[in-house]
Amino acid sequence: MTNPSILTNDTHSSQTNRSSRTATLVIVAHPDLEHSRINRRLAEELERRGNVTVHRLYEAYPDEKIDIASEQALLMAHDRVVLQFPFFWYSSPSLLKKWMDEVFEFGWAHGPGGVKLNGKELIIAISSGGSPSMYQAGGFHNYSYSELLRPFQQTANLTGMVYRSPFVIGRIREVSDEQLEKYAAEYADYVEGEKALSGTTSA
Repeated sequence: MTNPSILTNDTHSSQTNRSSRTATLVIVAHPDLEHSRINRRLAEELERRGNVTVHRLYEAYPDEKIDIASEQALLMAHDRVVLQFPFFWYSSPSLLKKWMDEVFEFGWAHGPGGVKLNGKELIIAISSGGSPSMYQAGGFHNYSYSELLRPFQQTANLTGMVYRSPFVIGRIREVSDEQLEKYAAEYADYVEGEKALSGTTSA
């Protein structure tokens, strides 16, 4: 059994208590969140604590018509951004890609005058059916999670964001209820900035 990969690279919305905390926005992008055991539980734990803004993208935009101005204002109101999604074909679900394409506009997020995201933190949180051992040279998927997430890291570089270590839960079909509770707590602690990630753990 594999615990969350802690990789060292270094609204349906809940209201945020920002008194002494970094204002954190979590974009949850799962096309069927109601039936997702892992991603639903992670989002529920964040909402239960109430210290971050949880934005469920597929619920906000069932027609996929994104309100760019509203999303940009949401980003501007937060200093840490978390993109939480299932790892589909080595990338994100389509609506999250569309969201990034439209919201991270030239002249706003990058290019001349595009400095609105400068200095904000970016964390990628993914769930995966495979184990970390499959994501390495010579493994089934050939490349590590860190390597496959490089487009997100480069997006952070281009927009002047600070890329933090990704949070990864692998072998999702084998995660017990007890393990899931542990992972949800670890995830919320990391997102809230209470704890740093320290390596990859497995059992």
